Amino acid sequence: MMVVVTNNAPPRLRGRLAVWLLEVRAGVYIGVYSARTREMIRGQVESLIEDGDVVIAWAAPTDAGFDFETFGRNRREPVDFDGLKLVAFKPLEN
Repeated sequence: MMVVVTNNAPPRLRGRLAVWLLEVRAGVYIGVYSARTREMIRGQVESLIEDGDVVIAWAAPTDAGFDFETFGRNRREPVDFDGLKLVAFKPLEN
């Protein structure tokens, strides 16, 4: 299982994601794909995100049962805490 959540994504990226994944809510895409296809989608997200932000989560053999990665400008950033991936909040930019 793979979930992609977008915020302020350009129309070109949203259209590209809609080709591969089902958009269940505005900016929320889901699907079941191999690691190879997930990496292809990841590459497209990384190259087309522009000023938006995206989080991609997928099932993985970790203690949590999933892994995730973020792209673009976002206050939330993944951090490793003794092998467990958590989310830290950056301070507001003035």
